[in-house]
Amino acid sequence: MDGARVTIQSLAHGGEGVGRLPDGPTVFVPFTCPGDEVTVSLTEDHGRWARGRVLSIDSPSHDRADPVCPYFGECGGCQWQHVSYGVQTQAKRQSLVDALVRIGGLPDPEVAETVASPHQLGYRNKVELTAQAAPDGLAVGFARAHTNEILRIDSCALLPKRAARLPKALGGAVRFLHSRGATGILRVNLRVSAAGETAVDLWTHTGSFPRAAAARVIADSVKASTVTRTLVRDAEHREISQVEVLHGSGAWHERLDADEYSVSAPSFFQVNTTAAILLRTIVLDLLSPDGTMRIADLYAGAGTFTLPLARQAGEVVAIESSRFALGDLRANLAAADLDADVVPGDAAYALPDLGIFDAAVVDPPRSGITEKAMRALVSARIKRIVYVSCGPATLARDVARLAAAGYAARRFVPVDLFPQTYHLETAALLELP
Repeated sequence: MDGARVTIQSLAHGGEGVGRLPDGPTVFVPFTCPGDEVTVSLTEDHGRWARGRVLSIDSPSHDRADPVCPYFGECGGCQWQHVSYGVQTQAKRQSLVDALVRIGGLPDPEVAETVASPHQLGYRNKVELTAQAAPDGLAVGFARAHTNEILRIDSCALLPKRAARLPKALGGAVRFLHSRGATGILRVNLRVSAAGETAVDLWTHTGSFPRAAAARVIADSVKASTVTRTLVRDAEHREISQVEVLHGSGAWHERLDADEYSVSAPSFFQVNTTAAILLRTIVLDLLSPDGTMRIADLYAGAGTFTLPLARQAGEVVAIESSRFALGDLRANLAAADLDADVVPGDAAYALPDLGIFDAAVVDPPRSGITEKAMRALVSARIKRIVYVSCGPATLARDVARLAAAGYAARRFVPVDLFPQTYHLETAALLELP
């Protein structure tokens, strides 16, 4: 069916608008907004559902917004700049509800309204640029939507205004280094703190590398306070061999409320600082530490939750497997003059030997909790668990596993750490009766 008229009814987790074709099947259409009346051409037909592209917007929705980025529609980073922010947050809540009902098996989950990000643009403290061989030497930029091609950019609207044009300067510096023999650059990570600190991390293959030249050129191009080189065995799976400090201290610094965090190049830190402060407060409210509780912080990272818990709980045990994050965690606790037991290793193996806990915060990777770690968590019989997730589907899957083990899902609080995209962070409270 070509040239079908469709009314867009909702937004899907994944970013596409959702409507129905005249003959009944559901159709997913990128870059549409609920309330749009559009004419679409089908690009995929799977019988009960299809995908299409917009031929024309015949009657635009009142909830449409004007994208601020000149690359919107080409760059794969944002999917919803054309949608008003209120509709974005409603759609994210609904995607969470849908996942909890469909995958999690919860008939009527208690889901709060999405907590809005304090900033809808200029909120990111980190972006990742990809480097790829090109006819003129090296292309550096973001991935084009739905492709592996590189889109070269001059600026990014999700970075703070003072840093918005740094990707262009950084791309030029990396291309220059490539022309001078710095081959093997795979990715360039740029971090900018609220205080104005800039850090650059070059992901490369192992082997020879012009370290001094790279340090000088990168530091000069973006006024970087630190430049590092992360040597990777497998970039796709983020398997890291080692990290070399080329310039500065090798760490980047950011604040959440009164806590200052030192974050080394490979360590994870939430990309939206102001919204991460809100998330941290919500997690603490759900945990309700009273000064006597023994609390486990699983997948503790650099200590986003460990530091405030160390102030409010009776005892905190932080478990983390990354050697880089472990170093950051210990340094951040020491700098704040706080005490917590830091346990190296995977939660799946460490948790069974750590005794009884009153509560736990669990903040796993996007893939969720592994089966072995889930068995360890269930066996620990921790009465109160707050699960922090950046994937509604994996959260719903793991909630179903915990429900099968006797946990009751009490409350879900979606927090928008990623405006202009379909991505969503959620804090979920689960308890044993």
